[in-house]
Amino acid sequence: MRLKYGLLLILISNLAFSQSKLNSFLKPSDSLNTSRRNAVVISETSLAGLTLIGLNQLWYADYEKSQFHTINDNNEWLQMDKFGHVFSSYQLGRVGADVLNWSGVSKKDQLIYGATLGFAFLTTVEIFDGFSKEWGFSWGDILANGTGTGLYIGQELLWNEQRIALKFSFHQTRYALQSPDKLGQNFTEQLLKDYNGQTYWLSANLHAFFKQSKIPKWLNIAFGYGADGMLSGTKDIDNQLLTNYDRHRQFYLSFDVNLNNIKTESHILKSVFSVFNVIKVPFPALEFSKNRCVFHLFYY
Repeated sequence: MRLKYGLLLILISNLAFSQSKLNSFLKPSDSLNTSRRNAVVISETSLAGLTLIGLNQLWYADYEKSQFHTINDNNEWLQMDKFGHVFSSYQLGRVGADVLNWSGVSKKDQLIYGATLGFAFLTTVEIFDGFSKEWGFSWGDILANGTGTGLYIGQELLWNEQRIALKFSFHQTRYALQSPDKLGQNFTEQLLKDYNGQTYWLSANLHAFFKQSKIPKWLNIAFGYGADGMLSGTKDIDNQLLTNYDRHRQFYLSFDVNLNNIKTESHILKSVFSVFNVIKVPFPALEFSKNRCVFHLFYY
């Protein structure tokens, strides 16, 4: 029995020591840490390169190549795809700036080399699209990418913090079963392709705008945008799909939680909160859409 207790104490102490080391590792450096910075640069460059190679081999290889060309897809999917670009550019830029902050890089360099990560990566992907006959280079996508990057950098320059975060939520819809080739055949594909189930949110931290108030620092108010009734990018005017779905925009008003403002001294928890803070926390919500207003007790 004593041996069991002894082994248990050893295990607990080892876990505590490991957690302490991890917590210390995740703590941002107060000054430039060259080894961390170099590791970040090498890791990001390698990951981006491997991702682009993977896209070229696993995705673009299945489609015919073409000369570089542009397309105008600004009227497709009720602009839900453009909101996806804004969100992706914002989040990649946020991560890029955060890891440079962890490395002790100056604020200026965080914004120049970190916050622009999303715009640079997504623009490269857009160039790939330009050489694919199936798609094309979209200036609308480039504008959306720049908007996401600008939203992050602008807030840092104006307030030195992110008072308004871009967030995402998703639910499965009936439309994917009717058009699985466009909207996805399983949950993972639908998460990325079924715009009917996606909602993009501007989540504003109330305390950040009223710092002298007693409003909880974690409480946000969120404004969402979504769309419904879409089986393809544009409306099927001839109704060849034999559907009569009413494509329409949806606007939402709800509350949210800023996980980054939950007080803790643990850098492990801070890192976990930072990862999950991209997701809008389910709350009651008001939906405003074409000629109606609907209350959702639990919306995500």
